[in-house]
Amino acid sequence: MRIIVAMKQLPDLVEELEVDSNGTDVDREFVKFVPNEWDEQALEEALLIKESTGAEVVVVGLDDPDMDQTLYTAIAKGADRIVKINGTGAAEAWLTTRDRAAVLANWLAHEPFDLVMTGVQSADDLDGQLAGVLAAMLGLPHASVVVRAEVKDGFVAVAQELGGGVTVEEEIRLPAVIGMQTARQTPRYAPITRVRQAMQAGGLEEVAAGVPTAGLPSGMSVRRLFPPEKSGQAEMLSGDAEAVADRIVGILRERGLIKV
Repeated sequence: MRIIVAMKQLPDLVEELEVDSNGTDVDREFVKFVPNEWDEQALEEALLIKESTGAEVVVVGLDDPDMDQTLYTAIAKGADRIVKINGTGAAEAWLTTRDRAAVLANWLAHEPFDLVMTGVQSADDLDGQLAGVLAAMLGLPHASVVVRAEVKDGFVAVAQELGGGVTVEEEIRLPAVIGMQTARQTPRYAPITRVRQAMQAGGLEEVAAGVPTAGLPSGMSVRRLFPPEKSGQAEMLSGDAEAVADRIVGILRERGLIKV
Protein backbone atom coordinates (compact mmCIF):
# COMPACT_ATOMS: atom_id res chain seq x y z
CA MET A 1 0.00 0.00 0.00
CA ARG A 2 1.23 3.49 -0.86
CA ILE A 3 0.18 6.72 0.86
CA ILE A 4 0.93 10.09 -0.72
CA VAL A 5 1.17 13.06 1.65
CA ALA A 6 1.04 16.51 0.03
CA MET A 7 2.73 19.30 2.00
CA LYS A 8 3.19 23.02 1.48
CA GLN A 9 5.16 25.90 2.97
CA LEU A 10 3.74 29.09 4.48
CA PRO A 11 5.23 32.40 5.59
CA ASP A 12 5.95 32.17 9.30
CA LEU A 13 3.10 34.09 10.92
CA VAL A 14 5.29 34.85 13.95
CA GLU A 15 7.34 37.21 11.80
CA GLU A 16 6.35 40.69 10.68
CA LEU A 17 4.92 40.37 7.16
CA GLU A 18 5.06 43.10 4.54
CA VAL A 19 2.88 43.38 1.42
CA ASP A 20 4.85 43.26 -1.85
CA SER A 21 4.97 46.05 -4.43
CA ASN A 22 2.16 44.48 -6.47
CA GLY A 23 -0.13 44.39 -3.45
CA THR A 24 -1.17 40.78 -4.10
CA ASP A 25 1.31 38.80 -1.99
CA VAL A 26 3.62 39.15 0.97
CA ASP A 27 7.17 40.30 0.34
CA ARG A 28 9.00 36.98 0.19
CA GLU A 29 12.57 38.24 0.18
CA PHE A 30 13.16 38.27 3.93
CA VAL A 31 10.35 36.00 5.14
CA LYS A 32 10.98 32.64 6.76
CA PHE A 33 8.77 29.82 5.47
CA VAL A 34 7.54 26.94 7.63
CA PRO A 35 5.44 23.80 7.01
CA ASN A 36 1.67 24.11 7.06
CA GLU A 37 0.62 22.83 10.48
CA TRP A 38 -2.35 20.83 9.11
CA ASP A 39 -0.08 19.10 6.58
CA GLU A 40 2.11 18.02 9.49
CA GLN A 41 -0.98 16.45 11.04
CA ALA A 42 -1.58 14.56 7.78
CA LEU A 43 2.02 13.32 7.77
CA GLU A 44 1.75 12.11 11.35
CA GLU A 45 -1.45 10.18 10.61
CA ALA A 46 0.17 8.63 7.52
CA LEU A 47 3.15 7.50 9.63
CA LEU A 48 0.78 5.95 12.19
CA ILE A 49 -0.90 4.01 9.37
CA LYS A 50 2.55 2.93 8.16
CA GLU A 51 3.44 1.63 11.61
CA SER A 52 0.26 -0.45 11.81
CA THR A 53 0.12 -1.73 8.21
CA GLY A 54 3.62 -1.46 6.73
CA ALA A 55 2.44 1.04 4.12
CA GLU A 56 4.90 3.10 2.09
CA VAL A 57 4.72 6.86 2.76
CA VAL A 58 5.66 9.25 -0.05
CA VAL A 59 5.79 12.97 0.74
CA VAL A 60 5.43 15.44 -2.13
CA GLY A 61 5.65 19.22 -2.21
CA LEU A 62 5.71 22.00 -4.75
CA ASP A 63 8.80 24.18 -5.02
CA ASP A 64 7.75 26.52 -2.21
CA PRO A 65 10.56 28.35 -0.37
CA ASP A 66 12.48 26.11 2.08
CA MET A 67 10.59 23.01 0.91
CA ASP A 68 13.76 20.87 0.91
CA GLN A 69 14.09 21.22 4.68
CA THR A 70 10.51 20.09 5.22
CA LEU A 71 10.90 17.10 2.90
CA TYR A 72 14.11 15.92 4.54
CA THR A 73 12.45 16.36 7.93
CA ALA A 74 9.70 14.02 6.69
CA ILE A 75 12.35 11.41 5.91
CA ALA A 76 13.83 11.90 9.39
CA LYS A 77 10.38 11.26 10.86
CA GLY A 78 9.92 8.01 8.94
CA ALA A 79 8.73 8.74 5.41
CA ASP A 80 10.10 6.44 2.70
CA ARG A 81 10.36 8.77 -0.29
CA ILE A 82 10.34 12.53 -0.93
CA VAL A 83 9.50 14.36 -4.16
CA LYS A 84 9.65 18.05 -5.09
CA ILE A 85 7.72 19.34 -8.11
CA ASN A 86 9.65 22.16 -9.79
CA GLY A 87 8.54 24.86 -12.20
CA THR A 88 5.23 25.63 -10.51
CA GLY A 89 5.91 29.28 -9.73
CA ALA A 90 5.24 28.67 -6.03
CA ALA A 91 8.66 30.01 -5.09
CA GLU A 92 7.86 33.43 -6.56
CA ALA A 93 4.15 33.91 -5.93
CA TRP A 94 1.13 32.62 -4.04
CA LEU A 95 -0.80 29.87 -5.80
CA THR A 96 -4.51 29.27 -5.47
CA THR A 97 -5.77 26.01 -4.01
CA ARG A 98 -6.99 24.92 -7.44
CA ASP A 99 -3.66 25.65 -9.10
CA ARG A 100 -1.95 23.48 -6.48
CA ALA A 101 -4.51 20.74 -6.94
CA ALA A 102 -3.99 20.79 -10.72
CA VAL A 103 -0.21 20.39 -10.36
CA LEU A 104 -0.62 17.54 -7.85
CA ALA A 105 -3.28 15.83 -9.99
CA ASN A 106 -0.96 15.97 -13.01
CA TRP A 107 1.84 14.31 -11.04
CA LEU A 108 -0.46 11.75 -9.43
CA ALA A 109 -1.73 10.70 -12.86
CA HIS A 110 1.61 8.94 -13.31
CA GLU A 111 2.05 7.65 -9.75
CA PRO A 112 0.48 4.53 -8.24
CA PHE A 113 -1.19 5.23 -4.89
CA ASP A 114 -3.94 4.00 -2.59
CA LEU A 115 -4.49 7.06 -0.41
CA VAL A 116 -3.71 10.77 -0.71
CA MET A 117 -3.55 12.78 2.51
CA THR A 118 -3.20 16.51 2.98
CA GLY A 119 -4.04 19.13 5.55
CA VAL A 120 -7.66 20.22 5.69
CA GLN A 121 -6.64 23.86 5.20
CA SER A 122 -3.79 26.32 5.50
CA ALA A 123 -3.43 29.81 6.88
CA ASP A 124 -2.99 31.36 3.43
CA ASP A 125 -5.71 29.65 1.40
CA LEU A 126 -9.11 31.19 0.75
CA ASP A 127 -11.34 28.13 0.80
CA GLY A 128 -9.73 25.15 2.54
CA GLN A 129 -10.72 22.85 -0.31
CA LEU A 130 -7.48 21.26 -1.52
CA ALA A 131 -8.57 17.71 -0.65
CA GLY A 132 -11.99 18.13 -2.26
CA VAL A 133 -10.72 19.83 -5.42
CA LEU A 134 -7.91 17.29 -5.83
CA ALA A 135 -10.36 14.42 -5.40
CA ALA A 136 -12.66 15.96 -8.02
CA MET A 137 -9.79 16.25 -10.49
CA LEU A 138 -8.80 12.62 -9.87
CA GLY A 139 -12.38 11.35 -9.87
CA LEU A 140 -12.00 9.84 -6.40
CA PRO A 141 -14.06 9.87 -3.17
CA HIS A 142 -12.88 12.11 -0.38
CA ALA A 143 -13.50 13.23 3.19
CA SER A 144 -12.35 16.41 4.91
CA VAL A 145 -12.01 17.59 8.51
CA VAL A 146 -10.81 14.09 9.39
CA VAL A 147 -9.58 13.46 12.94
CA ARG A 148 -8.73 9.76 12.59
CA ALA A 149 -7.90 7.51 9.63
CA GLU A 150 -7.29 3.76 9.68
CA VAL A 151 -6.82 1.51 6.65
CA LYS A 152 -8.35 -1.97 6.46
CA ASP A 153 -9.54 -4.37 3.75
CA GLY A 154 -9.48 -1.95 0.82
CA PHE A 155 -11.17 0.85 2.77
CA VAL A 156 -10.08 3.81 4.86
CA ALA A 157 -12.16 4.20 8.02
CA VAL A 158 -12.32 7.86 9.00
CA ALA A 159 -13.75 9.89 11.85
CA GLN A 160 -14.97 13.15 10.34
CA GLU A 161 -15.79 16.20 12.44
CA LEU A 162 -19.00 17.98 11.50
CA GLY A 163 -20.56 21.20 12.77
CA GLY A 164 -21.45 21.56 16.41
CA GLY A 165 -18.79 19.14 17.59
CA VAL A 166 -20.53 16.12 16.03
CA THR A 167 -18.23 13.35 14.76
CA VAL A 168 -19.33 10.78 12.18
CA GLU A 169 -17.51 7.56 11.34
CA GLU A 170 -17.56 6.15 7.82
CA GLU A 171 -15.65 3.86 5.49
CA ILE A 172 -14.44 5.05 2.09
CA ARG A 173 -13.30 2.67 -0.61
CA LEU A 174 -9.70 3.11 -1.75
CA PRO A 175 -8.19 4.88 -3.62
CA ALA A 176 -9.36 8.07 -1.91
CA VAL A 177 -8.31 11.55 -0.82
CA ILE A 178 -8.68 12.85 2.73
CA GLY A 179 -8.04 16.22 4.38
CA MET A 180 -6.72 15.86 7.91
CA GLN A 181 -7.69 18.24 10.69
CA THR A 182 -5.71 16.48 13.40
CA ALA A 183 -3.79 13.25 13.80
CA ARG A 184 -4.39 10.72 16.56
CA GLN A 185 -1.31 11.99 18.34
CA THR A 186 0.87 15.10 18.36
CA PRO A 187 3.20 15.21 15.34
CA ARG A 188 6.51 13.62 16.25
CA TYR A 189 9.71 15.61 16.59
CA ALA A 190 12.71 14.95 14.36
CA PRO A 191 16.08 15.88 15.94
CA ILE A 192 18.18 18.19 13.79
CA THR A 193 20.96 15.59 13.73
CA ARG A 194 18.61 13.10 12.07
CA VAL A 195 17.46 15.74 9.57
CA ARG A 196 21.09 16.48 8.68
CA GLN A 197 21.76 12.79 8.22
CA ALA A 198 18.83 12.61 5.82
CA MET A 199 20.19 15.60 3.89
CA GLN A 200 23.62 14.04 3.65
CA ALA A 201 22.13 10.78 2.40
CA GLY A 202 20.23 12.68 -0.31
CA GLY A 203 17.41 10.95 -2.11
CA LEU A 204 15.25 13.99 -2.87
CA GLU A 205 13.55 13.37 -6.22
CA GLU A 206 12.92 16.47 -8.32
CA VAL A 207 10.44 16.38 -11.18
CA ALA A 208 9.08 18.97 -13.59
CA ALA A 209 5.56 20.24 -13.08
CA GLY A 210 4.59 19.51 -16.68
CA VAL A 211 1.27 20.67 -18.05
CA PRO A 212 -1.31 20.82 -15.23
CA THR A 213 -4.39 18.68 -15.60
CA ALA A 214 -7.33 20.69 -16.93
CA GLY A 215 -9.57 21.10 -13.93
CA LEU A 216 -12.01 23.42 -12.28
CA PRO A 217 -11.76 27.15 -12.99
CA SER A 218 -10.42 29.24 -10.15
CA GLY A 219 -13.25 30.28 -7.88
CA MET A 220 -11.33 33.05 -6.08
CA SER A 221 -8.49 35.43 -6.77
CA VAL A 222 -6.52 37.91 -4.69
CA ARG A 223 -7.09 41.44 -5.95
CA ARG A 224 -5.28 43.34 -3.23
CA LEU A 225 -3.72 42.80 0.19
CA PHE A 226 -3.65 45.49 2.86
CA PRO A 227 -1.65 45.58 6.11
CA PRO A 228 -3.72 46.08 9.28
CA GLU A 229 -4.60 49.71 9.84
CA LYS A 230 -3.02 51.37 12.85
CA SER A 231 -5.76 52.97 14.88
CA GLY A 232 -3.53 54.66 17.42
CA GLN A 233 -0.76 54.05 19.86
CA ALA A 234 -0.38 53.06 23.47
CA GLU A 235 -0.29 55.75 26.13
CA MET A 236 2.31 55.06 28.78
CA LEU A 237 1.12 56.10 32.23
CA SER A 238 3.62 57.26 34.82
CA GLY A 239 3.42 58.42 38.42
CA ASP A 240 2.38 56.77 41.64
CA ALA A 241 -0.49 54.27 41.89
CA GLU A 242 -3.07 56.93 42.77
CA ALA A 243 -2.13 59.14 39.82
CA VAL A 244 -2.20 56.22 37.39
CA ALA A 245 -5.59 55.08 38.73
CA ASP A 246 -7.01 58.60 38.31
CA ARG A 247 -5.74 58.73 34.71
CA ILE A 248 -7.28 55.34 33.89
CA VAL A 249 -10.65 56.50 35.27
CA GLY A 250 -10.31 59.71 33.25
CA ILE A 251 -9.67 57.77 30.02
CA LEU A 252 -12.70 55.56 30.63
CA ARG A 253 -14.85 58.63 31.19
CA GLU A 254 -13.52 60.33 28.05
CA ARG A 255 -14.51 57.34 25.97
CA GLY A 256 -17.92 57.06 27.53
CA LEU A 257 -17.23 53.68 29.07
CA ILE A 258 -18.18 54.74 32.58
CA LYS A 259 -20.49 57.50 33.82
CA VAL A 260 -19.32 57.78 37.39
